[in-house]
Amino acid sequence: MTALVEAAPGAARALLLNGDSVIEAHLRRNDVALPFGLVAPARLIRRDAGHAVVQIAGEEALLSPRPADWHEGQTRLAQVVREARSDGARDKQARVVAHAGPAQAPPALADSFEQPTLVTPFGADRLGEANWDAVVEEAVTGVVDFPGGRLLMAPTPGMLVIDVDGPGDPGRLAEAAAIAVAAAIRRHGITGPVVVDFPSLGGRAARAIVDALLATHLPNPFEKTAMNGFGLVQIIRPRGRLSLLEEARRPGFAALELLRRAMRLTGAVTISGPPSVHDWLGARPALVAELARITGGRVAVERGEMPHVQQG
Repeated sequence: MTALVEAAPGAARALLLNGDSVIEAHLRRNDVALPFGLVAPARLIRRDAGHAVVQIAGEEALLSPRPADWHEGQTRLAQVVREARSDGARDKQARVVAHAGPAQAPPALADSFEQPTLVTPFGADRLGEANWDAVVEEAVTGVVDFPGGRLLMAPTPGMLVIDVDGPGDPGRLAEAAAIAVAAAIRRHGITGPVVVDFPSLGGRAARAIVDALLATHLPNPFEKTAMNGFGLVQIIRPRGRLSLLEEARRPGFAALELLRRAMRLTGAVTISGPPSVHDWLGARPALVAELARITGGRVAVERGEMPHVQQG
């Protein structure tokens, strides 16, 4: 396995590769208020029977479970175990747990791998050559092609729904899709509840083969149901960080991708994009200034129909 880790303005990225195949893709934005793994002082500001709300690093977070001896107004150390997320219908607070200490910053992305290769902003685009953009395209569109079929991944407020589509024998399609589903879940760091809609299979033996393939290939930890007669399987993985699918739907994602592309240019650079990109970058002059330091020239941000970067 080879791990490529790249720092760019506003975010760090990594690809875990097995030969030419992307096994995992990671994005760590610098603007996450309460990043996974942070251990910091937290003051309990509200509580009820099962949980409480604390103030930590200037933000509110859910404390669950709540230690019985942690009372309102007290400050203790807490660790972020789930980042905040917006699912399109409601915002969910970050969750923290009591921690014995010491206080510590969240782990750096490079620390997730043994002997990572650190990619600099200069020279060849190692992540691009290793198919970073193709994985991003999967995350943005929700479409994953595999031999013999296609996965259509659709985030909803309650869960991620994955539909298996393809011609030919339903049993062979479902078996190939099971391996593709497990690979996509690992590649994009998908957590929480997932429902997979496989082709309906006629007998228990055929369904058992698909269940076994999922159990073998899904990244731990996970829980899953057996496939029912309609071809449905539910998978649940514990939440921690946002998946790449979720990151791709956050404001600023497209702008951060443009900054990554632009940092390998030299001299003056122009970034153009729709209002969502233009306005997001306009509100963050520090990121534009960081890019200018890397490229060694003036950076202009303009409105345009399509996201684009160019020299000059």
